[in-house]
Order: sequence, then structure tokens, then C-alpha cells
Amino acid sequence: MRDQLENIKYIFSEFSFYYLERFCKPHLAESQKHMDTLNYRHLRYFREVAHEGNLTRTAAKLNLSQSALSTQIKTLEERLGHVLFDRVSRELAITEVGRIVLDYADRIFGTGEELVAQLEGRGNVNWPLRVGAISTLSRNFQLQFLKPVLEEQTTEVILKSGGEETLLASLKSLALDVMLTTQPPRNSGTAEFTAHLIAEQTVGAHGNPARLKHKTLEELLRNEPLIVPTESSIRTGFDSLIARLGVQPKIAAEVDDMAMVRLLTREDFGVAIAPNVVLADEIAAGLVETSQFDLAIVETFYAVVARRAFPHPALDDLL
Repeated sequence: MRDQLENIKYIFSEFSFYYLERFCKPHLAESQKHMDTLNYRHLRYFREVAHEGNLTRTAAKLNLSQSALSTQIKTLEERLGHVLFDRVSRELAITEVGRIVLDYADRIFGTGEELVAQLEGRGNVNWPLRVGAISTLSRNFQLQFLKPVLEEQTTEVILKSGGEETLLASLKSLALDVMLTTQPPRNSGTAEFTAHLIAEQTVGAHGNPARLKHKTLEELLRNEPLIVPTESSIRTGFDSLIARLGVQPKIAAEVDDMAMVRLLTREDFGVAIAPNVVLADEIAAGLVETSQFDLAIVETFYAVVARRAFPHPALDDLL
């Protein structure tokens, strides 16, 4: 019985060795070839030699022996599968492939130098400013907020809209530099976020001039179709206003998108209860007017940022 078991073990071990050699080893070798990544020290040495044009001078500059430096360049050529230099007299002439490699090397190490300078406060290169705005926020307000950066034309602006929870998660993960909203998040007083009050806008009644010729605010709210926001601080203020006045309003539309508020008002579907900034273009063009009555409602605008050791430099001009 023991002999049989020993035979079985021997046969199994022989089969395992054959299987590894026949099927697994080629795949492991191929995988190892792809894992053989570029050595950036070799690339740096190549870059120095390419710019200097002489192996001996570069070796002295790098405090290396000429043979050691030559070996490093040879290793890089073998890794890339191309000759990078041709010898012309005592100088080195860069090949066509060498020129391509040098262009990449300059960008790679140049970017690294910019990174170090930026973190040391010496950099003058701005990375993109990533801005998140709640989807209901006025486009006119967003433009006013970003105008100083857009006018300079030195910083790329990436603008993303979405719900508050999604944008806060992006802010927390550093995928955003700032979030624009109309009210501070519930956790803005924590160590994670800071909410900056950046503007307050008067909320008025806006519409076709013919709809605004009422003698009192109560008369206007009672008789004209109204375009009002859904749940928001404006809606809270509006509900409080009509309760104080004892008015039963005629609601034409409840809208959570300020762009739609503009469209409905411009097309004369009713009187909009909205911040003046939302309809600033229509008011300036004479398409819409603002009622003389004070609604005593104010819309606030906040810029929320995460606590960061290296905030985006453009925020200094915006907050």
C-alpha cells in the first residue's frame, strides 16, 4: 500500500513539474517582460548626456565614471530596443529615436521640477481649478464667481454640477477644490470643511411689466401665476411671506432649476420669485422687470472648501 502511495506521489510530482514547465513558465516569462518597467535613473542619465553631447563631460558632472555612465545608457537602449546615440568623431549624435526619447524625458523631468517648485511655493504653473456647483444654482451667479479667474485666462476651470452629497464627497476626496451652494452644509463647522459666505442676493418678483402693475404686494401674489422654487431657503421665505399676508397664491410652476425659471419667465408664463442675479440678463435687455415690492427674502451663496495644506492658489482671489 505504501509503495502504491509513493508511486502516486512520484507520478503527481512529475506531472506537476511538466505542467509548470509546459504551460505556466512561458506565461510567467511574458508577464515578467511586461513588469520590466522603465528605469528613470537611466532616463535621467540619457537626458544629461543628450543635452551635454559628450559622455566624458557628463560623467564628470554627475560624478560617475565614464564606463559606468556608458553602461547605464546601454542598458536603457536595450530596454527600449533602439540605439539612442551615434558616435561622430569624439562627440555623440542623437538618433531619431533618441530625439523622441529626449522630448519625453524633458517633459517628464520638467514636470517633476515644476512639482517641487510648486510645493516649495516657487511655482508659477497653475493646475486646473475644479469647481462643483449644486445643480439648481444660478448660472449667472456661477459666472460672476468665476469671472476673475476666467478673465485672467491662466487657469483652466473644470466645472461640475450635481447634488450636495455627491459634491461634498468629491470635495472630501480632493477631486474638487471648491463647491458652490446656497446654504452651508450641515457638517461645514467640522474640521473637514469651511463654508465662506461670498454673496447675498435680494429675492424679488420678476416678470412681464404688464403683470407687475398691481397696487399692493398682496394683490400681485393673489392674482398673478407664480413661478416658485421647490425646497430651498427662498421657498421657506416665500411660504412665510404668504402666511403673514394671508394670501392663497396661484402657483403656475414649482421649479428647482434656475435656468428653467429664466425660460418660463422670459416666455411670460408667470411672475418668478427668484434672486435678481438669476434674471440679470433679461432685466438688462428689458425683457423682464422687477416688482417695486420688497419681499424681505434674501438668498445666500456659499463657497465650501476642504481643509487642505495646499489649496488652489486661484482661490485667494475668489474667496
